[in-house]
Amino acid sequence: MRDAAIAKQRARRDANTGKTLAGQRSAVRKAPARQAARKALRRSAARFHGRRILAALLALPLGLLGCLTSPLGRKLGWPWLIHPGRRLYQRITGAARDQRAERDAVIRDDLAAAEAAVDEEAAHDTTNGLGTQVERPDQLTPVPEAPVSVEDRMSEFLPGQSGFRFEEVAEEMYQAAHSYDPDGCMEILSMVIGLPWALMAVANTFQKLAERSDSEFPLEKEVAEGFTGVFQALMKAVEEAEDLVPTFKRVHEQDIARHEDPRNGPEAEKGWNV
Repeated sequence: MRDAAIAKQRARRDANTGKTLAGQRSAVRKAPARQAARKALRRSAARFHGRRILAALLALPLGLLGCLTSPLGRKLGWPWLIHPGRRLYQRITGAARDQRAERDAVIRDDLAAAEAAVDEEAAHDTTNGLGTQVERPDQLTPVPEAPVSVEDRMSEFLPGQSGFRFEEVAEEMYQAAHSYDPDGCMEILSMVIGLPWALMAVANTFQKLAERSDSEFPLEKEVAEGFTGVFQALMKAVEEAEDLVPTFKRVHEQDIARHEDPRNGPEAEKGWNV
Protein backbone atom coordinates (compact mmCIF):
# COMPACT_ATOMS: atom_id res chain seq x y z
CA MET A 1 0.00 0.00 0.00
CA ARG A 2 2.84 2.35 0.79
CA ASP A 3 4.57 1.65 -2.54
CA ALA A 4 1.30 2.09 -4.40
CA ALA A 5 0.68 5.43 -2.67
CA ILE A 6 4.21 6.61 -3.48
CA ALA A 7 3.87 5.52 -7.09
CA LYS A 8 0.51 7.26 -7.38
CA GLN A 9 1.89 10.46 -5.90
CA ARG A 10 4.92 10.35 -8.18
CA ALA A 11 2.76 9.69 -11.23
CA ARG A 12 0.55 12.65 -10.35
CA ARG A 13 3.59 14.88 -9.82
CA ASP A 14 5.19 13.70 -13.07
CA ALA A 15 1.96 14.36 -14.94
CA ASN A 16 1.77 17.90 -13.55
CA THR A 17 5.42 18.51 -14.36
CA GLY A 18 4.91 17.13 -17.86
CA LYS A 19 1.96 19.44 -18.44
CA THR A 20 3.97 22.43 -17.21
CA LEU A 21 6.94 21.60 -19.42
CA ALA A 22 4.69 20.92 -22.39
CA GLY A 23 3.09 24.32 -21.91
CA GLN A 24 6.47 26.00 -21.69
CA ARG A 25 7.72 24.23 -24.82
CA SER A 26 4.55 25.17 -26.65
CA ALA A 27 4.96 28.82 -25.62
CA VAL A 28 8.56 28.82 -26.85
CA ARG A 29 7.60 27.27 -30.20
CA LYS A 30 4.74 29.71 -30.69
CA ALA A 31 6.64 32.79 -29.51
CA PRO A 32 7.79 33.98 -33.00
CA ALA A 33 4.27 33.72 -34.44
CA ARG A 34 2.75 35.47 -31.44
CA GLN A 35 5.35 38.23 -31.58
CA ALA A 36 4.61 38.81 -35.27
CA ALA A 37 0.88 38.87 -34.52
CA ARG A 38 1.37 41.42 -31.74
CA LYS A 39 3.35 43.66 -34.09
CA ALA A 40 0.63 43.37 -36.72
CA LEU A 41 -2.06 44.21 -34.16
CA ARG A 42 -0.08 47.23 -33.00
CA ARG A 43 0.27 48.43 -36.59
CA SER A 44 -3.46 47.95 -37.08
CA ALA A 45 -4.23 49.95 -33.94
CA ALA A 46 -1.82 52.72 -34.99
CA ARG A 47 -3.50 52.89 -38.38
CA PHE A 48 -6.93 53.15 -36.71
CA HIS A 49 -5.85 55.94 -34.38
CA GLY A 50 -4.24 57.75 -37.31
CA ARG A 51 -7.59 57.63 -39.10
CA ARG A 52 -9.23 59.05 -35.97
CA ILE A 53 -6.80 61.96 -35.88
CA LEU A 54 -7.37 62.62 -39.58
CA ALA A 55 -11.13 62.51 -39.02
CA ALA A 56 -10.84 65.00 -36.18
CA LEU A 57 -8.82 67.39 -38.34
CA LEU A 58 -11.36 67.14 -41.16
CA ALA A 59 -14.37 67.48 -38.84
CA LEU A 60 -13.00 70.48 -36.93
CA PRO A 61 -13.85 73.12 -39.57
CA LEU A 62 -17.30 71.60 -40.07
CA GLY A 63 -17.77 71.51 -36.32
CA LEU A 64 -17.06 75.23 -36.08
CA LEU A 65 -19.43 75.85 -38.97
CA GLY A 66 -22.02 73.65 -37.24
CA CYS A 67 -22.21 76.15 -34.40
CA LEU A 68 -24.01 78.41 -36.92
CA THR A 69 -25.85 75.82 -39.00
CA SER A 70 -27.19 73.62 -36.20
CA PRO A 71 -29.76 76.17 -34.87
CA LEU A 72 -30.83 76.91 -38.44
CA GLY A 73 -31.19 73.21 -39.20
CA ARG A 74 -33.36 72.65 -36.12
CA LYS A 75 -35.52 75.61 -37.09
CA LEU A 76 -35.93 74.52 -40.71
CA GLY A 77 -36.08 70.80 -39.95
CA TRP A 78 -33.03 69.96 -42.05
CA PRO A 79 -30.99 67.24 -40.23
CA TRP A 80 -27.99 67.58 -42.51
CA LEU A 81 -27.31 71.03 -41.09
CA ILE A 82 -27.24 69.79 -37.50
CA HIS A 83 -23.74 68.95 -36.16
CA PRO A 84 -22.10 68.25 -39.54
CA GLY A 85 -18.65 67.96 -37.98
CA ARG A 86 -19.76 65.32 -35.44
CA ARG A 87 -21.52 63.25 -38.10
CA LEU A 88 -18.47 63.37 -40.40
CA TYR A 89 -16.20 62.29 -37.54
CA GLN A 90 -18.49 59.40 -36.58
CA ARG A 91 -18.75 58.23 -40.18
CA ILE A 92 -15.00 58.20 -40.77
CA THR A 93 -14.16 56.60 -37.40
CA GLY A 94 -16.93 54.02 -37.83
CA ALA A 95 -15.52 52.91 -41.17
CA ALA A 96 -12.00 52.84 -39.71
CA ARG A 97 -13.23 50.77 -36.75
CA ASP A 98 -14.86 48.22 -39.05
CA GLN A 99 -11.71 47.95 -41.15
CA ARG A 100 -9.60 47.48 -38.02
CA ALA A 101 -11.90 44.71 -36.83
CA GLU A 102 -11.52 42.94 -40.18
CA ARG A 103 -7.74 43.28 -40.11
CA ASP A 104 -7.51 42.04 -36.53
CA ALA A 105 -9.70 39.05 -37.35
CA VAL A 106 -7.42 38.10 -40.25
CA ILE A 107 -4.34 38.49 -38.04
CA ARG A 108 -5.82 36.28 -35.32
CA ASP A 109 -6.83 33.66 -37.90
CA ASP A 110 -3.27 33.64 -39.28
CA LEU A 111 -1.91 33.31 -35.75
CA ALA A 112 -4.19 30.35 -35.03
CA ALA A 113 -3.11 28.67 -38.28
CA ALA A 114 0.57 29.28 -37.50
CA GLU A 115 0.20 27.85 -33.98
CA ALA A 116 -1.61 24.81 -35.34
CA ALA A 117 1.18 24.28 -37.88
CA VAL A 118 3.81 24.56 -35.14
CA ASP A 119 1.97 22.04 -32.97
CA GLU A 120 1.63 19.64 -35.89
CA GLU A 121 5.33 19.96 -36.70
CA ALA A 122 6.29 19.42 -33.06
CA ALA A 123 4.15 16.28 -32.94
CA HIS A 124 6.33 14.71 -35.67
CA ASP A 125 9.65 16.14 -34.38
CA THR A 126 11.21 14.00 -31.65
CA THR A 127 14.14 16.40 -31.14
CA ASN A 128 12.04 19.57 -30.61
CA GLY A 129 13.31 20.91 -33.93
CA LEU A 130 17.00 20.88 -32.99
CA GLY A 131 19.75 19.71 -35.29
CA THR A 132 17.87 17.30 -37.50
CA GLN A 133 19.77 18.30 -40.64
CA VAL A 134 23.38 18.04 -39.49
CA GLU A 135 25.30 15.37 -41.38
CA ARG A 136 28.89 14.32 -41.39
CA PRO A 137 30.87 15.76 -44.35
CA ASP A 138 31.63 13.27 -47.08
CA GLN A 139 35.23 14.42 -47.52
CA LEU A 140 36.27 13.28 -44.06
CA THR A 141 37.96 9.96 -43.46
CA PRO A 142 35.70 7.70 -41.36
CA VAL A 143 36.76 7.47 -37.77
CA PRO A 144 37.91 3.93 -36.94
CA GLU A 145 36.14 2.00 -34.27
CA ALA A 146 37.73 2.15 -30.85
CA PRO A 147 39.48 -1.07 -29.91
CA VAL A 148 38.08 -0.98 -26.39
CA SER A 149 34.73 0.07 -25.00
CA VAL A 150 34.13 3.16 -22.91
CA GLU A 151 33.56 1.01 -19.83
CA ASP A 152 36.93 -0.72 -20.30
CA ARG A 153 38.66 2.61 -20.71
CA MET A 154 37.03 4.00 -17.57
CA SER A 155 38.08 0.91 -15.64
CA GLU A 156 41.70 1.88 -16.30
CA PHE A 157 41.14 5.06 -14.29
CA LEU A 158 38.89 3.51 -11.65
CA PRO A 159 39.97 -0.08 -10.97
CA GLY A 160 37.10 -2.31 -10.00
CA GLN A 161 34.49 0.19 -11.22
CA SER A 162 32.75 0.87 -14.50
CA GLY A 163 30.90 3.94 -15.62
CA PHE A 164 30.39 6.70 -18.13
CA ARG A 165 32.72 9.47 -16.99
CA PHE A 166 32.96 12.48 -19.26
CA GLU A 167 35.80 14.15 -17.41
CA GLU A 168 38.28 11.43 -18.32
CA VAL A 169 37.54 11.58 -22.04
CA ALA A 170 37.43 15.38 -21.91
CA GLU A 171 40.86 15.42 -20.28
CA GLU A 172 42.18 13.29 -23.15
CA MET A 173 40.72 15.75 -25.67
CA TYR A 174 42.28 18.69 -23.83
CA GLN A 175 45.69 17.05 -23.75
CA ALA A 176 45.39 16.21 -27.45
CA ALA A 177 44.53 19.83 -28.28
CA HIS A 178 47.39 21.07 -26.07
CA SER A 179 49.96 18.92 -27.86
CA TYR A 180 48.39 19.20 -31.34
CA ASP A 181 51.08 19.81 -33.97
CA PRO A 182 49.46 19.77 -37.45
CA ASP A 183 51.50 18.98 -40.54
CA GLY A 184 49.89 21.92 -42.35
CA CYS A 185 46.96 24.28 -42.38
CA MET A 186 44.99 22.00 -44.70
CA GLU A 187 44.94 19.51 -41.87
CA ILE A 188 43.43 22.24 -39.68
CA LEU A 189 40.80 22.83 -42.37
CA SER A 190 39.93 19.12 -42.30
CA MET A 191 39.58 19.36 -38.53
CA VAL A 192 37.30 22.41 -38.83
CA ILE A 193 35.12 20.62 -41.41
CA GLY A 194 34.67 17.68 -39.05
CA LEU A 195 33.98 19.86 -36.01
CA PRO A 196 30.17 20.14 -36.50
CA TRP A 197 29.88 16.37 -36.76
CA ALA A 198 32.00 15.89 -33.63
CA LEU A 199 29.89 18.33 -31.61
CA MET A 200 26.73 16.70 -32.97
CA ALA A 201 27.98 13.34 -31.68
CA VAL A 202 28.49 14.86 -28.22
CA ALA A 203 25.05 16.51 -28.36
CA ASN A 204 23.40 13.23 -29.37
CA THR A 205 25.07 11.62 -26.36
CA PHE A 206 23.25 13.98 -24.01
CA GLN A 207 20.03 13.57 -25.96
CA LYS A 208 20.25 9.82 -25.46
CA LEU A 209 20.93 10.32 -21.76
CA ALA A 210 17.88 12.59 -21.54
CA GLU A 211 15.68 9.97 -23.21
CA ARG A 212 16.92 7.15 -21.01
CA SER A 213 16.69 9.29 -17.86
CA ASP A 214 13.08 10.00 -18.72
CA SER A 215 12.08 6.45 -19.62
CA GLU A 216 14.53 3.96 -18.03
CA PHE A 217 16.55 5.38 -15.15
CA PRO A 218 14.83 5.94 -11.77
CA LEU A 219 15.33 9.71 -11.97
CA GLU A 220 13.06 12.71 -11.62
CA LYS A 221 11.85 14.63 -14.67
CA GLU A 222 14.02 17.62 -13.77
CA VAL A 223 17.17 15.57 -14.36
CA ALA A 224 16.03 14.59 -17.85
CA GLU A 225 15.21 18.23 -18.55
CA GLY A 226 18.72 19.14 -17.42
CA PHE A 227 20.23 16.73 -19.95
CA THR A 228 17.92 18.22 -22.57
CA GLY A 229 19.18 21.70 -21.69
CA VAL A 230 22.77 20.55 -22.20
CA PHE A 231 21.74 19.03 -25.54
CA GLN A 232 20.15 22.29 -26.66
CA ALA A 233 23.23 24.29 -25.64
CA LEU A 234 25.47 21.94 -27.60
CA MET A 235 23.22 22.28 -30.64
CA LYS A 236 23.93 26.01 -30.57
CA ALA A 237 27.62 25.13 -30.56
CA VAL A 238 27.00 22.94 -33.62
CA GLU A 239 25.49 25.93 -35.43
CA GLU A 240 28.53 28.06 -34.55
CA ALA A 241 30.84 25.30 -35.80
CA GLU A 242 28.93 25.12 -39.08
CA ASP A 243 29.40 28.88 -39.51
CA LEU A 244 33.13 28.47 -38.89
CA VAL A 245 33.65 26.31 -42.01
CA PRO A 246 32.64 28.95 -44.62
CA THR A 247 34.46 31.62 -42.63
CA PHE A 248 37.67 29.59 -42.71
CA LYS A 249 37.34 28.97 -46.46
CA ARG A 250 36.51 32.61 -47.17
CA VAL A 251 39.39 34.24 -45.29
CA HIS A 252 41.89 31.61 -46.54
CA GLU A 253 40.56 31.28 -50.07
CA GLN A 254 43.89 32.14 -51.73
CA ASP A 255 45.87 29.90 -49.39
CA ILE A 256 43.57 26.95 -50.04
CA ALA A 257 43.72 27.56 -53.80
CA ARG A 258 47.53 27.35 -53.71
CA HIS A 259 47.25 23.88 -52.16
CA GLU A 260 44.40 22.56 -54.25
CA ASP A 261 45.58 23.98 -57.61
CA PRO A 262 49.29 24.81 -57.40
CA ARG A 263 50.88 26.53 -60.37
CA ASN A 264 53.18 24.09 -62.19
CA GLY A 265 53.01 21.66 -59.31
CA PRO A 266 53.51 21.98 -55.56
CA GLU A 267 57.30 22.20 -55.82
CA ALA A 268 57.08 25.21 -58.14
CA GLU A 269 54.47 26.83 -55.92
CA LYS A 270 56.93 26.73 -53.03
CA GLY A 271 58.82 29.50 -54.81
CA TRP A 272 56.41 31.93 -53.16
CA ASN A 273 57.87 31.36 -49.76
CA VAL A 274 55.95 33.92 -47.72
